[in-house]
Amino acid sequence: MLNLKIWIDADSCPALLREFVIESAKKNNIEAVFVANAKFFDETENVRIVVCKQEKDEADNVIYEQAQKNDIVITRDIIFAKRLVEKKITVINDRGILFTKDNIEDRIMERNLSLNLSEIGFGGNKKKQYGQQELKKFKSTFDSELQKHIVAEIYSAR
Repeated sequence: MLNLKIWIDADSCPALLREFVIESAKKNNIEAVFVANAKFFDETENVRIVVCKQEKDEADNVIYEQAQKNDIVITRDIIFAKRLVEKKITVINDRGILFTKDNIEDRIMERNLSLNLSEIGFGGNKKKQYGQQELKKFKSTFDSELQKHIVAEIYSAR
């Protein structure tokens, strides 16, 4: 098994994405670690579930403390993503957006503007659907980043 992990902030992880990540972990012989407040599926050889306390940001803290530089983290939480980017960890959201040091501040400003608009009654539908189109964009970004990490892992082992 390669020495890189896929960490998933799993409490709000769409089922389609979860299934894709599990298959990708098996196919590439990589460990996928789902961190959540409850166990919601069975573990396999490449897939582990870490059940954490039901406290605010507990899953984020578990991932932050354990994720290493060559790992990939999947999360919807942009404030958490900023912490990871500062730690030089690859972060992707479930919609396929890769968060980087060059775009994270803009993404946070967009989030804050959206929250402010929502508070005064101009917010959109917060429950956006997650379907094949969203999964396709995620897959593209994820596969690209995963291949970069696999290559880096192989070359660093030489």
